[in-house]
Amino acid sequence: MILDRFRLDGRVAIVTGAGKGIGRGIAIGFAEAGADVVCAARTADDIDGVAADISALGRRALAVPTDVMQTKDLEHLVDATVEHLGRVDALVNNAGGTMPRAAMATSERFFETALRFNVTAAFLLTQRAARAMVDTAGSGAVVNISSRSSDMVQTSFVAYGAGKAALNMMTRNMAADLAPRVRINAIAVGGVATQALDVVLTDDDLRTQFIDGTPMARPGEPEDIACAALYLASDASSWVTGKIFQIDGGVEAPAISVPVPPLE
Repeated sequence: MILDRFRLDGRVAIVTGAGKGIGRGIAIGFAEAGADVVCAARTADDIDGVAADISALGRRALAVPTDVMQTKDLEHLVDATVEHLGRVDALVNNAGGTMPRAAMATSERFFETALRFNVTAAFLLTQRAARAMVDTAGSGAVVNISSRSSDMVQTSFVAYGAGKAALNMMTRNMAADLAPRVRINAIAVGGVATQALDVVLTDDDLRTQFIDGTPMARPGEPEDIACAALYLASDASSWVTGKIFQIDGGVEAPAISVPVPPLE
């Protein structure tokens, strides 16, 4: 059955930023597809709750408090996964994000922190997870959660956009290096109804502008991204690597813009 290729039975997946939003949706979705899931995020209460939901589905779950900005935490995350669950089959680098800030107000520290959070952390964790995948399972798949900010010009998103654009190129380059044992792909996400988009969705004028600028006429839901991540983590995509998938409601230009002061 072709649907069997979307199953993750007997596999172990690590999901960063798993405490809420897209990360939570992916973690739950993977468990529903049969995976045991390691939930990583900074807030222990959040990932404990997600792990409990996964356990209720009859899957093994492990909550590992993790600050992806700390290399030692990334090392511990992979080590704990192997120690407690015996293998690594999939990694979802979902942790990331940077608040909008006008280019001329963006400091050196802010810019470099955005790069560390959105690409360097994913690179370092992918290195460690790929090694564990080959050593424990023989192969594996990595899914990087990117953004349409990586390829669309948006005011006030110079730091975030640069970080996600770098993540896309990292995905493509590492995929070539690690094929065929480990596949690496990315999802360029559009506007999804998570806490980060609340400022838009709770304002009638901004929500209308956002909906009008989105061909599918609605924000995405975490499950929309989880479906794409499941495809990329499963055998359904066994001939796919080094690709960036745009899951964005059909946008070809920003659905909404953040105003910036003129340079005078």
